[in-house]
Amino acid sequence: MFTREIDENIVLKLLDLQDAEALFQLTDDSREHLREWLGWVDKTTIVDDSHAYIEHILHDYREGKGLTAGVFYQDKLVGIAGFNHCDWTNKVGYIGYWLGEGFQGKGIMTQATQSLVDYAFYQLKLNRVDIRAAYENKKSRSIPERLGFTREGQLRQAEWLYDHYVDHVVYGMLATEWMKH
Repeated sequence: MFTREIDENIVLKLLDLQDAEALFQLTDDSREHLREWLGWVDKTTIVDDSHAYIEHILHDYREGKGLTAGVFYQDKLVGIAGFNHCDWTNKVGYIGYWLGEGFQGKGIMTQATQSLVDYAFYQLKLNRVDIRAAYENKKSRSIPERLGFTREGQLRQAEWLYDHYVDHVVYGMLATEWMKH
């Protein structure tokens, strides 16, 4: 079972099915905030949707396809962060994250992401970490920028969000670069 203590307040932990209610409540409480940048929010309407999501991420974890964890702040689930996908052939991890509306501005997600990058390079022995965020999503983009990732490009109309396309900015970090700083 994956658990990673970041500091006295922040822990990354693989979710289990008992977390479905807390995950749904966090999603529901932050629905309008999350909906701006996440296309799945309207499809999460009942606790069973969060339960199915947790089953999916646990399956991916068991299969070695991904590692999506709950972000806990002072023992409360406040977000999700992890490797949405791991490409073992090319040794690339694709990090995704979101944080409940009331928990932004505390450095929680920056610390969680930094810990995931450490884990990627030192434990998983990946060569590259990739983070993508919508061009206009400045809060999400600030995390890889703060952590020293290289902005590698922009993908036009990369994601459909409800009624429009958004461009994605692609950020990359190589193991050799990370280990130098």
